[in-house]
Amino acid sequence: MLEPTAMEVPITSSVNTAVVPVPVVHNPRARKLRSAVWQDFTKERRTDGSCVAVCNHCKKQLTATSRSGTTHLRNHLAICTTTSTRRAGKRRKLIVRRIIQNKTSTDGQSGDGHASGEDNDNDSTHFDQELSRRDLAHMIVQHGYRFSIVDDVGFQKFVKNLQPQFRMVSYETVRADSMTIYESEKLKLQDVLLKIPCRVSISVDMWRSNRQMDYLCLTCHYIDHANEEWKVRKKILNFVHVEAPFTADQIANLILEKLHEWGIEGKLAAIVLDNCTSGEIVARELLGVLQPRRLLLLNGNMFQVRSCAHILNLTVQESLEQTSGIITRVREMIQNVKFSQERFEKFQGTAKLLQMDQKLLVLDSPNNWPSTYLMFDSACYYHDVLMRLAEQEAHYSAFLTAKEWADVKALTEILDALYHTMEKFPVENPTANLYFNDMCEMHVLLNTWRNSPSPVVAQVADRMLTKFEGYWDLTRPVMAFASILDPRYKMKSVEYFCRLIYAADQFRAKTTIDDIRQTFTNLCSEYEQSANSFKNPSALFYSGTSNSCMSSVYGNGDDFKTFSRITLSDARRGLDQYIQETSSGQSFKSDLDMYLEEPVYRQKEGHLDNFDILGWWKSFAAKYPVLSQMARDILAIPVSIIPLDSEARTLNEYLSTMDPSTVQGLVCAQDWLREDTEVASSDSHADDKAARGDELIMLPK
Repeated sequence: MLEPTAMEVPITSSVNTAVVPVPVVHNPRARKLRSAVWQDFTKERRTDGSCVAVCNHCKKQLTATSRSGTTHLRNHLAICTTTSTRRAGKRRKLIVRRIIQNKTSTDGQSGDGHASGEDNDNDSTHFDQELSRRDLAHMIVQHGYRFSIVDDVGFQKFVKNLQPQFRMVSYETVRADSMTIYESEKLKLQDVLLKIPCRVSISVDMWRSNRQMDYLCLTCHYIDHANEEWKVRKKILNFVHVEAPFTADQIANLILEKLHEWGIEGKLAAIVLDNCTSGEIVARELLGVLQPRRLLLLNGNMFQVRSCAHILNLTVQESLEQTSGIITRVREMIQNVKFSQERFEKFQGTAKLLQMDQKLLVLDSPNNWPSTYLMFDSACYYHDVLMRLAEQEAHYSAFLTAKEWADVKALTEILDALYHTMEKFPVENPTANLYFNDMCEMHVLLNTWRNSPSPVVAQVADRMLTKFEGYWDLTRPVMAFASILDPRYKMKSVEYFCRLIYAADQFRAKTTIDDIRQTFTNLCSEYEQSANSFKNPSALFYSGTSNSCMSSVYGNGDDFKTFSRITLSDARRGLDQYIQETSSGQSFKSDLDMYLEEPVYRQKEGHLDNFDILGWWKSFAAKYPVLSQMARDILAIPVSIIPLDSEARTLNEYLSTMDPSTVQGLVCAQDWLREDTEVASSDSHADDKAARGDELIMLPK
């Protein structure tokens, strides 16, 4: 009868369970106990001749026959180590961890009772100082920790207890290791950018350290298709020091220099210069160099774009300057309420008396229209409270008159619509198709407000409309192209909003629609020509009649090919050319023709905001090869960038103390190492990180 395997031996009074230690007798045939599990068990022999394994910790007896293997011993250790072994010390924990790590190599049991793949102590216990050193530098770069963390006593103690064999490195060593990571990751990114079969867009931002040193941040935006998944990518290419004072010409030359170093000056789709000093001049300088080389789409006519948020900010902020009087009055009223603790408590008491829910009473920041809106909104919310205080303190002139309140409420309605439009822009991995409708809706609203019966609204709206149209004209073509490439809209959105915006001038509406359609068609033709230049070597083999097909394949005269050099691909190229020539009289529809003729894509009710446009184009890339290439280039243009004010574009104290090369290495490497999951996690704890002050840099979204 076979002995039980992989189970504990029952111990009863009716069974002779006496065991005796296995005598130490040299037996050349005895197999050495190589598994690490035997460091926690003693093999003993029963009086009946069978063997048992006695746990060194709890003294429990388990079978130890040649057929039982060691799996049941390892399973027992997993249970035993949760109780008594936990108190056995650090050495025992390491042994158990090693056994668990080697589980894969010891699970298989051979038929003769030998465990196939016994534990290999060398593989599981080997410590690699160099690998741990690189991991330390990787952690410091990725999470923005100080280099000096290696000198902190608490950190040193933590590492020593975790791995006593690790030799802590110095400040200079971890800095050098971090720069090595930067150089290594840079080569990886450069290889990616050189190989991606699409164009890239660039955004340029000027930063400053608290030591008044200026930096240029060059960021690349593109759609990657790694693992066959289309995804928007944003990578900081350079964070380079710029000597002050500098000119727009110097900035343009620096941008060209860095683009050349990365090898992408011939792959540009568009550039955003919203946070760049003298952006208009820089754009002209860049065009002056790139246009003659015919490196840009539409000869550079869609090269410079502005982000939607930047257009909105400029439009509103500049237009509110003429309402500075009423803004100042509201600001003084709020300051009056918050002047002292006594006055503010009186305000709160009045609000409570009127049974109003608590809401923050906002005081705005000058030259920041969103904060001005929030101030107006909170003032309107507490209108009754402030009016009650005005009645009680008639001698104070800070409170608003009835006419001023009417103007504030009217302006608040305008700012409310614009503010909620602005809120739509900060979207994770946004594509350019998302905001054309929003910008057109804002255009319609400005037209409506310009005819408002309220003089202050009409005046502000008229100024906003003038500003908006001036800024919007530069970016509208790109935004319209992105909307056309959205299969839910195609040309429908362009047609609808143009007719709505220019309702009083349908000729202008038609002209605008035709211009957008024609420009998009021209762009599509450029992509078709580019695609044909890569896949039209057949012209070298055949052109003309079917008779010339044979001569193009087999040659004639001095260029005659020997039959030994003829390949199947040569003959096939001739066939391709023959088909093309004989089919020339047949109607041919381009990608664009087929795309626009088909109905728009209809989504299910309630799923309008969940449309994956990149997934759609990935699925239809084979059907629309040219348009899908256009989609990858245009949808990646960063029209939703949120422009940061100068205060936000300031390096923290830690980076400000470092030399420019180290700053660039840390900023870029940190950006490259961030995984998507980590970005989402860090965003959810952004406030906590800011409070701790352990972030490297406030990277633009």
